[in-house]
Amino acid sequence: MKVEPGRTRVGWIGTGVMGSSMASHLLQAGFHTTVFSRTRSKAQSLMEAGADWADSPRRVAEQSDVVFAIVGFPADVREAFLGPEGILDGCSPGQIVVDMTTSEPSLAEEIAEQAEQKGVVALDAPVSGGDLGARQGTLSIMVGGDAKAFEALGPCWAAMGDTIVRQGGPGAGQHTKMVNQTLIATNMIGVCEALLYGHRAGLDLETVLRSVASGAAGSWALSHLGPRIIENDFDPGFFVEHFIKDMGIALTEANQRGLALPGLALAKQLYEALKAQGHGRSGTQALLLALASLSDLDWTQRGQ
Repeated sequence: MKVEPGRTRVGWIGTGVMGSSMASHLLQAGFHTTVFSRTRSKAQSLMEAGADWADSPRRVAEQSDVVFAIVGFPADVREAFLGPEGILDGCSPGQIVVDMTTSEPSLAEEIAEQAEQKGVVALDAPVSGGDLGARQGTLSIMVGGDAKAFEALGPCWAAMGDTIVRQGGPGAGQHTKMVNQTLIATNMIGVCEALLYGHRAGLDLETVLRSVASGAAGSWALSHLGPRIIENDFDPGFFVEHFIKDMGIALTEANQRGLALPGLALAKQLYEALKAQGHGRSGTQALLLALASLSDLDWTQRGQ
């Protein structure tokens, strides 16, 4: 398949915090786009920009050459791709379907197997970069699946990301995303604990960030989420409840391989506590609030 703007019809399923921006980049790149979301109003801005609406994943597939999906949980992925009104039900031989949700590697393999039976190629392509990366089109995209299909989708990848790497066969993209999430999990503990320390030591945290963010302690989370924490901005670039899901997948995969990952297990417990405090739909930087509570500190009231 030759994929190019103006000729290739793209389908998009899932218009949440990241999906809406990612689909918008494809529209702006010149791809005719058909969208579906469980909440139609969340797709309104895309339709106003020129996207068509379809009332099920199957109908999206029927009107598309390539179909992308980014939904919430593995159960949502299964329904979107393999359900009775799912993507594969509407596919014809030669189409390419891509799951950009962070999901289970085994499910990616299952989808690829069922797609192959219909003459369809399925790729798994989870992303990293949060809402900012989605808006700016600078996501890191980790791809598993057929090499020719990966190369064919070059114009689509370029519209959404700036680091696009094929990691191997079906499921390899999801395994790579588990590496990514494991790295983030304990790093977020460090970012939050460091800011708590700086506050209790009486330091100006914005000044502190200028010193430490560019040194050996620097990280994406520190540079991008540290300022949000200081400003009491806990809106989601990535939902806590979705991060808990990802850590659960990673721990299950690790257990199956005989790996003990105590740092990741601790991070998941702390995020579970954060969710229990009512922050499941907050951004991952809200971990600071759960850690602050351990020291009887009301972070949002500091300085008042």
